[in-house]
Amino acid sequence: MMCRSLAKRKDGTSFSSFLGWLATHLTVKLGTHAQTAAHGVVLVNATNGGASVDALRSTNAADLKGKVLLDIANTLDFSKGMPPSLSISNTDSLTETIQQAFPALHVVKTLNTMNASLMVAPDLLPERTNVFMSGNEPTAKSKVKEVLHSFGWADADIIDLGDITTARGTEQFLPLWVRLYGALQSPMSNLGIVQGKP
Repeated sequence: MMCRSLAKRKDGTSFSSFLGWLATHLTVKLGTHAQTAAHGVVLVNATNGGASVDALRSTNAADLKGKVLLDIANTLDFSKGMPPSLSISNTDSLTETIQQAFPALHVVKTLNTMNASLMVAPDLLPERTNVFMSGNEPTAKSKVKEVLHSFGWADADIIDLGDITTARGTEQFLPLWVRLYGALQSPMSNLGIVQGKP
């Protein structure tokens, strides 16, 4: 899968090697937002959160109808410098904003609480951690689970938080993630939920 090849691997290779990889994988094609939306079955929103709605508006609305959008974007606002704030928070989320703007899409929030390398290779960490999922459509969530499984996430790692409004929680984790990055001097960390007895 192309996403796995884009991530930084254990051997240190990263996005800079993508063009060489692309040259040896001739069945993989690059396209505009509109071309990708027309071709894809499960779409991935990996744009800057502040530009996500505009990026989707650059597609043909008919090409989005009934498709699953795996939303990994966040609305980090760097306009006042570091640390960033969120341009959408508390009573809304980027995922809800996208769903409202494109009601024919089935939007599922996931993978937005970690570094891109870990999204597609959770085994880069020495212990199992968790990935969260939020969305309204059960069938769409099932398709997203299949994608997560292909990246190496086990069922036990995936926590379905509930409907689309629960994406507010995972998006609001990002300011803490930025501070953890600074404190640990590494983006290679993730949440692992430990559940006690009721």
